[in-house]
Amino acid sequence: MSEVTVQGGQEVVGVARIEGPILVVEGGANVSYDEVVEIQDARGRIRRGRVLEVGEGFAVVQAFAGSTGLSIDGTRVRFLGSTLHIPVAEEMLGRIFDGLGNPIDGGPEPLTDRYMDVNGQPINPTARIYPRDYIQTGISTIDGVNTLLRGQKLPLFSGAGMPHDQLAAQIVRQATLGKVAGAPQTEGEEFAIVFAAMGVKNDVADYFRRSFTESGALTRVAMFLNLADDPPVERIVTPRAALTLAEHLAYEREMHVLVVLTDMTNYGEALRQISNVRGEVPSRKGYPGYLYSDLASMYERTGRIRTSKGSITQIPILTMPNDDITHPMPDLTGYITEGQIVLGRELYFAGIYPPVAVLPSLSRLMKDGIGKNRTRDDHPRWGAQLYAAYAKTQDVRALASVIGEEELTEVDQKYLKFGRAFEREFVNQSFTENRTIERTLEIGWKLLSMLPKQELTRVTLDEIAQYYKGDDASN
Repeated sequence: MSEVTVQGGQEVVGVARIEGPILVVEGGANVSYDEVVEIQDARGRIRRGRVLEVGEGFAVVQAFAGSTGLSIDGTRVRFLGSTLHIPVAEEMLGRIFDGLGNPIDGGPEPLTDRYMDVNGQPINPTARIYPRDYIQTGISTIDGVNTLLRGQKLPLFSGAGMPHDQLAAQIVRQATLGKVAGAPQTEGEEFAIVFAAMGVKNDVADYFRRSFTESGALTRVAMFLNLADDPPVERIVTPRAALTLAEHLAYEREMHVLVVLTDMTNYGEALRQISNVRGEVPSRKGYPGYLYSDLASMYERTGRIRTSKGSITQIPILTMPNDDITHPMPDLTGYITEGQIVLGRELYFAGIYPPVAVLPSLSRLMKDGIGKNRTRDDHPRWGAQLYAAYAKTQDVRALASVIGEEELTEVDQKYLKFGRAFEREFVNQSFTENRTIERTLEIGWKLLSMLPKQELTRVTLDEIAQYYKGDDASN
């Protein structure tokens, strides 16, 4: 093994050990954590990597494209003296990139002289502005009862085989900046979407491409695609590259940016795989002990800051192994984020799309972004009433399973009918149906009108007089 100095950095000839995508390099002075390297095999082919660990006289290097074709004696490692940077520009909207930010749509490299470190920092809490304005997704179960605010991080928890990909595509296609019900669309505010897919199959990646292209949504979307057969090391970089572009658009171009990350569970699997190769002591279910801080380093790059009019809103999508919400990935994500959207298996089997389970879903910031001058004055109380009525429906269903529906009181039978209609008309909507906030509120009041007035205890008498359309509306 020998060490030479070349233009652009120092180079080490030969490596001490190769284990999967991990190379142990002895030699090299002043090597830094996260420093980018170029790895050249015996045939002269070059691949990139980064430094994972630095010790006295050695460095642990992670090869982005894996170690296939590398040999201990014939490998050259050049340390470039900087961290991984990607080009960022507004012109990247409408383009498709791989997980490292390289174009894969046949177009040229982004024309920009602005490069940013993918290892961005979480937002300083003292620089944050509390989220107040909402983003309209066109999906009633989100806009109505789990409202998404600009600057919020709201994960979506799904299970294997559930339609989370379709829901993600629908959100990307339909999402807009929210407005007060009945008012014209806000002018002068720009909206963009950064979409990152990690570890997805080729057919899923093609589905996203087609969906965004055919709908015309791609013009405002920057896509980062890491496929299932791509190196897991690249999977670690993909969400960070997406968030780096989002930070440029939000804080330098003052745009409102929605970041959709799917599937973060695949990201966690890549992190676990690399941790095992490095020989780190495992924690819960084999994940590294730093999983929480690693996730937080990405989730906390979301928000609004005082020095910019822009914002970053994040929807990470996670599949739960065996539908286990206590699995480390959804469990730790729930501690960091501000709520969750949960897809229900029973609703899915019943043919309901999107199968959003309303009761376990929650948007912790919703109360601060709805109501007068934001959505509509009755929205907070309407939402509480709708939630309470559906919760009581579950109790009535449990009772009916014991004593039979025919033994229920007249009021309880109305709750049963309300529950069925709620799932069929409010939760269920077409994949192509884009509901306004007015339409969502209208459907909700129509359903509440199935119940007797005396059951509506969370809305005001004035709201009942204005919106209630039940049989006793005149009473």
